[in-house]
Amino acid sequence: MAMANNKTLCYTCNEEKITFNCKGCSKEFCLTDLIEHCEILTNELHSITYQYNEFKQKINEQKQNLQNHLLIEQINQWEIESIDKIQQKAQEYRENATKSLQTCINDVEMKFKDSDEHIKQIQKENEFNEIHLNYLRSQLKEMTEELNNPLKISIKQDLQSLINKISIVSSKKPKFNKWKQNAITVAGENGYGQQLNQCSYPEGIFIDEKKSIFIADGHNHRIVEWKYNAKEGQIIAGGNGQGNRLNQLNGPTDVIIDEQNHSIIIADHGNKRVIQWMNQNQQILIHNIDCYGLAMDKNGFLYVSDQEKNEVRRWKMGEYNNEGIVVAGGNGKGTQLNQLNYPGFVFVDEEQSVYVLDFHNNRVIKWRKDAKEGIIVAGGNGQGGNLNQLSYPTGVIVDDLGQIYVADWGNHRVMRWCEGKEQGEIVVDGNGKGNQLDGPRGLSFDDEGNLYVADCCNHRIEKFEIIL
Repeated sequence: MAMANNKTLCYTCNEEKITFNCKGCSKEFCLTDLIEHCEILTNELHSITYQYNEFKQKINEQKQNLQNHLLIEQINQWEIESIDKIQQKAQEYRENATKSLQTCINDVEMKFKDSDEHIKQIQKENEFNEIHLNYLRSQLKEMTEELNNPLKISIKQDLQSLINKISIVSSKKPKFNKWKQNAITVAGENGYGQQLNQCSYPEGIFIDEKKSIFIADGHNHRIVEWKYNAKEGQIIAGGNGQGNRLNQLNGPTDVIIDEQNHSIIIADHGNKRVIQWMNQNQQILIHNIDCYGLAMDKNGFLYVSDQEKNEVRRWKMGEYNNEGIVVAGGNGKGTQLNQLNYPGFVFVDEEQSVYVLDFHNNRVIKWRKDAKEGIIVAGGNGQGGNLNQLSYPTGVIVDDLGQIYVADWGNHRVMRWCEGKEQGEIVVDGNGKGNQLDGPRGLSFDDEGNLYVADCCNHRIEKFEIIL
């Protein structure tokens, strides 16, 4: 601390004295009050040191008692509740099995009594031949098999989970994920066709929490579900030929699963309608719309891109009889920030910002909620193959960190863009048309961060595993 040249007012006693400046608080103190000020600071240091020592003790205690952590206690509670559910169900199944087995044994016992009476009758009359003996042998064999292996009773497994699944989710995620460049084909590795193990120009895809893949199988006019590790898919909508009947589709481009009511919502592009399938019952939600891309936000609002009107509209769940609300575009075809030119797939984030693939403008444009115009977040520098360009972009998704992933159809690659950056980076392929990707379209992540790509012109879905 430096002595002042002139007398000044002491901050504490407010008297004019020779004072000293405290560099920490920039205040002037006389010698007496400076000593007291230093003692106060020393006491505060002791207090902070004590708090740090206490905190160090807490760290050591947590390290030594991880099994008593709240997270572990929650898992233990989940285990107890799950075991209780299983035990209750097991007891119920045991009771049902016991009743069924008892009925089976009673049936066998009745047959035995009949055969036993038959034997006694034969012995009493002493009249029998090979036919009688063969019949008795046959009856005994049949009763033995029925007793040992009751044909009417078996265990049927229900693939629906009996207990609630839990997972450990950490908010600390790597900022820049990477994926293995050698993809795994998870659907349609058998080339172009309409068999259940084939796809035909797949477009939009949706991955649920069980890693089932739902595919808008455009040229087959159907929606197909491929369960995890399945060798073929199963048709869950359409598949009745190209047409406009309620049970038909015409070139579907996108699909989402409404997990609240377990329904399938489809952009039935060729029929210019958005249709819902629920338990094989169909309902047209929106008529006369040149729909291509679909999205649903956390509140259940449905977003649909319209390629004819160059706009994206939003509908509230159950209120599809109105015209919806324009949330992007709607100002005619063009290149301005309030315009779109042939919008494709869309993505909606947690803040209800809408990301639109502006196909003929070779860009992705983001419209914040209630905005009058969008901002370019990918491309927008003309058609091309440079890192600041796109060539007819098709698929788009956004991760939890706000990073934008684009299926760059014309360049046969998937790119990642960070909002505000002048160029993106290639995350998959980038080696041109060929065995890797040929005209990628729909994109999706599973809950582990693996990247799925609808490899449209190769008629398959590719999975790129995340590198942890």
